[in-house]
Amino acid sequence: MNAVTETPKSGLDLVKWLVVIAILGALIGVNYAFELSALPRAGALVVAISLAGFIAAQTAKGRLFLVFAKEAKLEVRKVVWPTRQETNVTTLVIGIVTLIMGVLLWILDAALLKIVSFLTGLGV
Repeated sequence: MNAVTETPKSGLDLVKWLVVIAILGALIGVNYAFELSALPRAGALVVAISLAGFIAAQTAKGRLFLVFAKEAKLEVRKVVWPTRQETNVTTLVIGIVTLIMGVLLWILDAALLKIVSFLTGLGV
């Protein structure tokens, strides 16, 4: 990843962020004020979020986020994912160990209950 120590800031970044907040706020307000059916509501949602995202991407922090997202995508491609068989075997082992630990803790709990009942004389 690139280590960027200083981000160039534009004087309009604050205005752009205020516009993004205004767009998202207007979307929330319209959603509550008007009872639209699902299709126009979904369309307005997609348009407003796309517009807000485009404006946010034009800011210094937005550009840094896009660079970060691209680098993260490259890193995900480098990951060696387990095969289906490895995943199934690991899941089975975890299930068996969880079952064994559950039974052991149940036995320990019952034994401690008997010991405490004997010591306190409550006879629970």
